[in-house]
Amino acid sequence: MARTVHKEKHAVKRKEILDVAQRFVYTKGYEQMSIQDILGELQISKGAFYHYFNSKGDLLEALIEQMRQEVEPIILPVVNDPDLPTFDKLHHFFDTAARWKTARKEYILSLLRVWYADDNAIVRQKASANVIKWAAPLLAQVIRQGMREGVLTTLFPDQVGEILLALLQSLGDAFMELFVSSEPQSDKAQRAASLVAGYNDAMERMLGAPPGSLNLIDGQTLQEWFVS
Repeated sequence: MARTVHKEKHAVKRKEILDVAQRFVYTKGYEQMSIQDILGELQISKGAFYHYFNSKGDLLEALIEQMRQEVEPIILPVVNDPDLPTFDKLHHFFDTAARWKTARKEYILSLLRVWYADDNAIVRQKASANVIKWAAPLLAQVIRQGMREGVLTTLFPDQVGEILLALLQSLGDAFMELFVSSEPQSDKAQRAASLVAGYNDAMERMLGAPPGSLNLIDGQTLQEWFVS
């Protein structure tokens, strides 16, 4: 029993450190954040910090893993649902990130310039690689289901899964550039719609899917980001 309590306390304190570190990454940038920042915020010693993390790099790996764990419970039940058709799974897969960000719109917009600054280049690169490594096999699983159902046609489901995720990340980066640009809001909305249409078309071709079968982001979500 004592060992169980010790493990629980360890997990709670570790998450406290991660949550504070994540806040500093979003407000200061990873490169500008120091271990001393975290120590001062939590009023803990260096020894206490190194009890949980071996280095700042080790802390970064844990932050990336925490991001993945936030998304995993949303994605896995859908991917593994034997009764859900392929396109329903794909739409849910693509829509998850959009819905998560829309629910936190104001917070995300306030952090954009810091997140895309050079100080967070390492975090972005590692997060991107982690997403592809974890999610590509899940997406390939859905693609194979589509091949069995006869609605998708590709010879390389594993590779296509990786490429689709890279395209999704590219679309996200393009949206971020739009958000911080000085263009009129109406122009941004038009460009955003064109981006989505172009990426939809590219992904349908890669999957061998019928034209118009994919919808990466629905019109209402685009309205919430670029009009309202």
